[in-house]
Amino acid sequence: MTISSPWFLLALLLVPATLAGALWLERRRARYAVSFTNLDLLASVVEQRRAWRHWIPLALFLLALATAAAALARPRATLSVPASRATVVLLVDVSGSMRAADVKPTRLGAAQNAMAAFADRVPKGVKVGLVSFSTGPNLLVIPTTDRTVLHEGIDLLSPEAGTAIGDGLELAVQTVKQAVGDAPRSRDGKIPGAIVLLSDGAQTRGTLTPLQGAAKARDAGIRVFTIALGTDHGSLGFNGFGFGFGGGGGFGGGGNGGQQRRFPVRPDPVTLAAIARETDGKTYRAQSASKVQGIYKQLGASIAHRPSTREVSSWFTGAAALLLLLSLGSARVTGERLP
Repeated sequence: MTISSPWFLLALLLVPATLAGALWLERRRARYAVSFTNLDLLASVVEQRRAWRHWIPLALFLLALATAAAALARPRATLSVPASRATVVLLVDVSGSMRAADVKPTRLGAAQNAMAAFADRVPKGVKVGLVSFSTGPNLLVIPTTDRTVLHEGIDLLSPEAGTAIGDGLELAVQTVKQAVGDAPRSRDGKIPGAIVLLSDGAQTRGTLTPLQGAAKARDAGIRVFTIALGTDHGSLGFNGFGFGFGGGGGFGGGGNGGQQRRFPVRPDPVTLAAIARETDGKTYRAQSASKVQGIYKQLGASIAHRPSTREVSSWFTGAAALLLLLSLGSARVTGERLP
């Protein structure tokens, strides 16, 4: 917080001056205590005067003075506000391994619930798009402020085949750039756009590698926030009729005789962390439905914001008025007089 008119802080001197005046008046009133001839009555009056309730109106009044003096100095605070033309693209893995149920109800089901919570939490003026990727990427929802359309797109997600993280990032970057347009970059070289990438496995398909996709986001000035979904003991089974879901969501060779087999589908947090690091984003690990939902809610409340310095004198003025009213009210209740 900064001060635009620091000289007005001299008004704070009214606080100790008022306190000194109040103490002087208190001693002056005490001099008349000699008029009491009944010592028991005098003792009860003195004890009542020393009760802590006696000082509440004065304390509130002094706080009101200090707050009003601070308002005169025109304080300014740096606040987080939605960026102009802000756009967020939700980039989600829909490979076969998203069927795994180590995160309830399934990995994809938990991701859908979390993205729905994100849509409800992000500021209304922020455009949100949806891109899914499996063997290849698909733009499901063009960035929009219509949350109904976004919810419909989230509900349509279903597990498919492989995992093409790099190609998914490339399409997400193109989508953000088209939505943001010619919006100026911030001082750190970023545009008002971001990508939230959720994946549960290593890349198995696609043309671009994950880090090549991250490089495109970095060059475009887009931060990528990554979420590694799933536990290390997640697995899927198949019946062995010549096909099955490969690790990370790709297709692999099958078994024989119709016997169900299981294979691990572990997330790849190392690669996702590298993507976030390359683009100045953040990375998260989610091993439960509540954790992934908490992450999306946190991102929904903070992503696509920019710092803005604004004068907050009105905050201090309102606080001073409230404190003054409380001071007057407590004075009536306690029967004390303000200076």
